[in-house]
Amino acid sequence: MNAPTRPIFFDALRRNKSTAIAATVALGIVLAALPFLIGSHLGNSWLRILDFALLYIMLALGLNIVVGFAGLLDLGYIAFYAVGAYLYALLASPHFGLHLPVWLIIPAGAALSGIFGVLLGAPTLRLRGDYLAIVTLGFGEIVRIFLNNLNAPINITNGPQGISGIDPIRLGGVTLAKPIDFLGITVPSLHAYYYLFLALALLIVFITIRLENSRIGRAWVAIREDEIAAKACGIDTRNIKLLAFAMGASFGGVAGGLFAGFQAFVSPESFSLMESVMVLCMVVLGGMGNIPGVILGGVLLTLLPEIFRHGAGPVQQAIFGKVLLDPEALRMLLFGLALIVVMLYRPAGLWPSTTRRREFRGDAA
Repeated sequence: MNAPTRPIFFDALRRNKSTAIAATVALGIVLAALPFLIGSHLGNSWLRILDFALLYIMLALGLNIVVGFAGLLDLGYIAFYAVGAYLYALLASPHFGLHLPVWLIIPAGAALSGIFGVLLGAPTLRLRGDYLAIVTLGFGEIVRIFLNNLNAPINITNGPQGISGIDPIRLGGVTLAKPIDFLGITVPSLHAYYYLFLALALLIVFITIRLENSRIGRAWVAIREDEIAAKACGIDTRNIKLLAFAMGASFGGVAGGLFAGFQAFVSPESFSLMESVMVLCMVVLGGMGNIPGVILGGVLLTLLPEIFRHGAGPVQQAIFGKVLLDPEALRMLLFGLALIVVMLYRPAGLWPSTTRRREFRGDAA
């Protein structure tokens, strides 16, 4: 059974160290300058979208462990995002009068989400395919309904009204909710959040790459390809599957805590089934099991709906002289059509791994 392989481009970079170093430096410069370029040319609204894109990348990388590496379909992944967000909201807001530091809450959110991942995975070990999808979908809805109703008889989550007044993220006594003076340079709040999210996203990418190339990652792939054969080869499929659920859920918990600190408000409406479907589409569209592909899918599916939202009205005005269709409805229509076209002509995803590309070619032949 083949181990996961990288795209040819990355293999070439690995062989040529000077090219790899130059490409890494160039990418670092682009990522460092990106918020200033977007903020000056497109405004703060697109800078917020960029920050959310990084959060979705973290979510997509976590779901990729479950779906892409281990081959376990999960339609309730957004529940772990909700667990991390609400834990941050409860421990860093006036709701309970607690204002714990972020360095304590984020790891606690990752740990609690990992525990919820194990609780979801334990009863579903014998389920596969559609049955697993239905159970995980139900788990996600159960968590959302609990958050929506845990305001009586004891008010824990404040129900559908959500929790507001959440403390912004503070690092070393410096709050990211206000501009930061650093070496004579004023860094706006949205830029500071961008750099924090980028650093944590890169950390998650590093962890995911190490997992992919480890014995655990190869065991996940073996289970995805043929669980019976993997078990016959001595792989403890039970514990390996639970580890996939726990690791994926922990990444979702980290992203949820960052989301709560960034928004300063959480409510059950932010964790609907549509959000789970959106994250799953990022993984499938980009290329399941391929880390660069998943990142590409996360960026595209965060930016495309907003591009359609902002462009639908002016385009109709220019062509017809008036707006015929509501931009919000047309946005979802165009978004759905784009997904259909991609799945018809690129069924393996926009950037699939070499192994998955070879599998689809074999099926076509």
